[in-house]
Amino acid sequence: MPSVPAPAAPFAIQPATERDIPTIIALAEATWEPTYRFIISKEQIEYMYRVIYTPVSLRQQMREQHHQFLLAYVAGEPTGFASFSEKPEGVYHLNKIYVLPSHQGQGLGQQLIAAVEQAVRQAGGRTLELNVNRHNPAMAFYERQGFAQHREEDIPIGPYWMNDYVLRKEL
Repeated sequence: MPSVPAPAAPFAIQPATERDIPTIIALAEATWEPTYRFIISKEQIEYMYRVIYTPVSLRQQMREQHHQFLLAYVAGEPTGFASFSEKPEGVYHLNKIYVLPSHQGQGLGQQLIAAVEQAVRQAGGRTLELNVNRHNPAMAFYERQGFAQHREEDIPIGPYWMNDYVLRKEL
């Protein structure tokens, strides 16, 4: 397993609760558009953001869909988040992982994935999978973390489509 560089400032990952929804929204606002602006249309970015990142939607993800959220902090400031959930047969899905653009390249994404993997293993999970847009340059990041292409998937979201690869990693 490759070593994970430690951020220069004190770093922590903590489980998020419904009280943290405003923090998750603030991080999403700062990361969503820069992440997708060169991949999907502005209209699709805005539509998907409105569907996924409202307080009501995030509460539903936590309560009804059983998404577990983790928040990353550097020097006490929130800098990123991830969420994951259980699927059948020991498979878990990494639903979201975002790091503020100002903190990318410091190993925070690796640390978040490592924390998700640890939580999944502790819960008895054997496999972690995620969806990534087929044109997202983050694909290389996921491959460096040990994920490999499992299949392609086209998912309708409102009037748009998410054209993804599903990547998997055995834990």
